[in-house]
Amino acid sequence: MAEDHPDGDAETATASGEADEPTSTALPGTRIDPFVDFSERVMQLVELVAGFVLVVLFAIGVFDLGLQIVNEIRSGDISDPLVVIGFIDTALLLFIIVEVYNTVIAYARSDETARILRLVIFTGVIALVRKAIVFRTGEFATKTDALMVAASYALLTLTLGVLLFVSYQFVGGEGDEPAQY
Repeated sequence: MAEDHPDGDAETATASGEADEPTSTALPGTRIDPFVDFSERVMQLVELVAGFVLVVLFAIGVFDLGLQIVNEIRSGDISDPLVVIGFIDTALLLFIIVEVYNTVIAYARSDETARILRLVIFTGVIALVRKAIVFRTGEFATKTDALMVAASYALLTLTLGVLLFVSYQFVGGEGDEPAQY
């Protein structure tokens, strides 16, 4: 049986007649709530502006990649492996922009934390794959330095892969996979 109290909270009586703790612990709204709401709207607007900036960067990058390809075809260097690796590097950089965009939009939509986590992991994996593709041992002072960097890339990639696997196995629910277009 519930007893009403002057402060509006209700207590429930137990079988022995003793009162339990109040069932309502909600506090009335505070004076800062309108400011918090306003700041959240501003933050969401800034996130959307950041998303538009990324869209513009992506469009410029695709246009630039197209120009690079056309210039290399005209010069006859299109079959040079270093030129092709440069194209792949640029394309992977564009994929990183797409993943960062997806992350920003997920924040703006207040998506599930698991989805945002996976987007960040995907971005890291793409960045590391990009580094691995353009990796050149000749750019390092010693072979040991090159080996240490290569091992670091491998360890980071493996770690991100394990994190991604764990996130799909134990975190979040169905339907929070990366965005589909």
